[in-house]
Amino acid sequence: MPQIPVEPLKPGAPVGVSFIDVGRAAGLTTKTIYGGEHKNKYLLETTGCGVAFYDYDNDGWLDIFLVNGTRLEGFPAGQEPVSHLFKNNRDGTFTDVTLKAGVARSGWGQGVCIGDYDNDGYEDLFVTYFGKNVLYHNNGDGTFTDVSEKAGVAGKVNRWNTGCAFVDYDRDGKLDLFVANYIDMDLKTAPVPESGPCLYKGVMVACGPPGLKGGKNILYHNNGDGTFTDVSESAGILKANGTFGLGVLAADLDNDGWPDIYVANDSTASALYQNQKNGKFVDIALEAGCALSPDGKPQAGMGISAADYDLDGNLDLVKTNFAGDTPSLYHNLGEATFEDTTFTAGLGAHTQYLGWGCGFVDFDNDGWPDILICNGHVYPEVEQLKTEAGYPQRKLLYRNLRNGRFEDISLQAGPGISQPIAARGCAFGDFDNDGDLDMVINPVNDYPQLVRCDSQTDNNWIKVKTIGTKSNRSGIGARLKCVTRIAGEAKPHQQIDEVRSGGGYFSQNDLRVHFGLGKAEKVESLEIRWPSGQVDTLKDVKPNQVIHIKEGIGVIHTVAPKTSQG
Repeated sequence: MPQIPVEPLKPGAPVGVSFIDVGRAAGLTTKTIYGGEHKNKYLLETTGCGVAFYDYDNDGWLDIFLVNGTRLEGFPAGQEPVSHLFKNNRDGTFTDVTLKAGVARSGWGQGVCIGDYDNDGYEDLFVTYFGKNVLYHNNGDGTFTDVSEKAGVAGKVNRWNTGCAFVDYDRDGKLDLFVANYIDMDLKTAPVPESGPCLYKGVMVACGPPGLKGGKNILYHNNGDGTFTDVSESAGILKANGTFGLGVLAADLDNDGWPDIYVANDSTASALYQNQKNGKFVDIALEAGCALSPDGKPQAGMGISAADYDLDGNLDLVKTNFAGDTPSLYHNLGEATFEDTTFTAGLGAHTQYLGWGCGFVDFDNDGWPDILICNGHVYPEVEQLKTEAGYPQRKLLYRNLRNGRFEDISLQAGPGISQPIAARGCAFGDFDNDGDLDMVINPVNDYPQLVRCDSQTDNNWIKVKTIGTKSNRSGIGARLKCVTRIAGEAKPHQQIDEVRSGGGYFSQNDLRVHFGLGKAEKVESLEIRWPSGQVDTLKDVKPNQVIHIKEGIGVIHTVAPKTSQG
């Protein structure tokens, strides 16, 4: 499909939104603990945790699940940090319901993803750890049951599990589970900074990952009876080149209707597991052009996100990388062939930041995906260096100029973007149901940020909640196409997105798919291609509402927007 001729946005145009951190005021008053504050002995202390925007009680309001970590020296019994579930009070504040819900668990928490694995209508919760993982079954009454061992997904005690995603890779209507692994690490034998010595710009820091043994990624097949089988070997996952896996993205990158899996790898080529439609995957990242930097070097990939930023009908990729490098923007030319457009698109100016959580997010609802990147250095020891951007770092916000280029508007978008924090996981969703996208950030050794978007654009939007019948109940893997007419555009404005579990860096965005509509007064057509193959099409949909669409039936519920708290 040719690029749509459209009036580009002029750089310097008013931003129209402001981002404000309301986390503490909203009740997110529990600090995330992760590793030593000023010095780290092991790489384990650096990766931090993910976060989920997650409507666990199906009331139409996003709750927040924050993964937590620990410290090497441990904590007195009863004082260990635990992961936290915060219930949305629907008035801009949250209540900590962790103990009541039964999800208080301590340890080196890592990633989080959600999906209704038993198709009972309630999204279940999966949390990865350095050590054994946890699958929480959502009981539908505000409580959860740990079914990890029974379900067969707890894994081994020495695994360092990282990013995860529920994905129905064989399209049988049951959600399978992919779990990335970073390093096989035993703290009894792991190298310490002095052993190398391991240095970063002359300062002694935690060793790795080069020189350490990379972990192997895992694919679990859903047996349909509450249990899973590890099919990593037979599915070809273990044959892939990739190792040191961090961020995970499940998306149909070649438009064949089957979900592929991308893993951002640290210090080595990233992996793109292409779905062969027969239960097997092949890593095609190198030939697809999304494994390395433009000059063919391995990068230290962290987070990964997908969207069609130029509206050509193909999902593009953005990946965050280490300091001294840029993020990676991979433009999808079709059939999973990518070109690196980082520099031509305007994402190559900053090499001082170290990126983690990221996402394509249409923050101004103009119908063009923008890019948000959360940063923070990996080594607290950089506090000693004057040459670095610091340990806490500001975020980067890139506005889509609608011509394949992006404009850095980070310093014009409010304190929620410009204020430095040692960020790790980041999730996007509309927590106050006012029609613009907010974000929640999980940092290391600091309080979480809940960054509210306050918009003055008056642009329209639509949100879609998918309910599968033949497909998995969550609708994960469904491809949505939203067609509008936007003033000044000669052709219809066609956006695509997918219902997605996991993604970014160790995190989970709102499962409701959000489209900005600009000034369009209706959605001319909204098409949902379900994993089962069923296609549902709606015509002339009113904007500024949440619509619940059931597979094969159509709209079963609509929700008008609430007034913003801000």
